[in-house]
Amino acid sequence: MTTSIVFFVVGAYLIGSVSSAIIVTRLFAIQDIRQQGSGNAGATNVLRVAGKKAAAIVFLFDLLKGAIPVYAGFLFGLAPIALSLVAIAACLGHIFPVFFQFKGGKGVATALGALMPLDWALAGCLFGTWLCVFTIARISSVAAIVTFSLAPIYTYIFEPDYTIAVTLLCLLIIGKHRDNIKRLFSSKEKAKNKS
Repeated sequence: MTTSIVFFVVGAYLIGSVSSAIIVTRLFAIQDIRQQGSGNAGATNVLRVAGKKAAAIVFLFDLLKGAIPVYAGFLFGLAPIALSLVAIAACLGHIFPVFFQFKGGKGVATALGALMPLDWALAGCLFGTWLCVFTIARISSVAAIVTFSLAPIYTYIFEPDYTIAVTLLCLLIIGKHRDNIKRLFSSKEKAKNKS
């Protein structure tokens, strides 16, 4: 692994580790978001605890945490495997933030952001799927699980070179939703509730 790839991977992880959910809610005079609501440091829980404005800021910031490192790597000319590592590193930073005791969110918005620079058609399919499923189910975790279950298929269609890496990323995201999946099977996952 060359020095430039290491730089981008480490940089992506550090950028991902800046938890906007924790920072923004503190600015809104709310205690640690990880001790509120569902306990998740993500936009959905921020929406529940702090409202739409704070949630929108968090979602945008988390999206950019994934998009900026990958797009920068793309402009630098990194190969697909290197860009894949950058994307995964950004998501790992969000999920296991070094600046916040390695207790972060589930990586949904950051992963969506990381996949955006790869192909706009791919990004459109991902956002469209999330929106359609959420509109029907009204449960953000269901929308995330379905979207990232289909992401490897979309990737194979539009950007096949990234299929393996995206599959690994999706397994990571879905794995972070294991508690949600358990609640869904036990009918305890409520609309507009835990995520």
